[in-house]
Amino acid sequence: MTARTATVSRNTAETQITISLNLDGSGKAELSTGIGFFDHMLDQIARHGLIDLTIQAKGDLHIDGHHTVEDVGITLGQAFAQAVGDKKGITRYGHSYVPLDEALSRVVVDFSGRPGLHMPVEFTSGAVGGFDTQLTFEFFQGFVNHAGVTLHIDNIKGSNAHHQIETIFKAFARALRMALTPDPRSAGVIPSTKGSL
Repeated sequence: MTARTATVSRNTAETQITISLNLDGSGKAELSTGIGFFDHMLDQIARHGLIDLTIQAKGDLHIDGHHTVEDVGITLGQAFAQAVGDKKGITRYGHSYVPLDEALSRVVVDFSGRPGLHMPVEFTSGAVGGFDTQLTFEFFQGFVNHAGVTLHIDNIKGSNAHHQIETIFKAFARALRMALTPDPRSAGVIPSTKGSL
């Protein structure tokens, strides 16, 4: 199988970001965004998705975390699109339910080629460790727009915002892992009646 790897950089007046990933890794992560809680969530993607992930990001955190979080989502989406390639032989769809104490989230992903985020989540707190919970939406919006995926995220229950967000990221990682797993029954075939995704 061809190596499913990518390295993508994004440099703007607001952020400077470089992301390298290996979709067939072992979950290794080297993360530096300047936002501790966000690094913790990105680590969930690597560990539970079994994706080797290196992210170096410098942003205008003296303003707030918005540009950094959104632009990491954009760059990560671009890296995924590059690493996945033509999508031949992938499972395409993935889903996962993940609990953490009182919280439970469900994430469903389709590597459809059509960006779409459906995330009717209400967080119980406005911030976690200085991380604005609204930025969770911005991260996933940036990701889907540039990865070309359809993503449904539901927090089914939860009273602790840290737990809500962590279950979302863990479920996202495991849904990605399922969707990107090669399907031996459709090796070399693009999983679509259209013939392309």
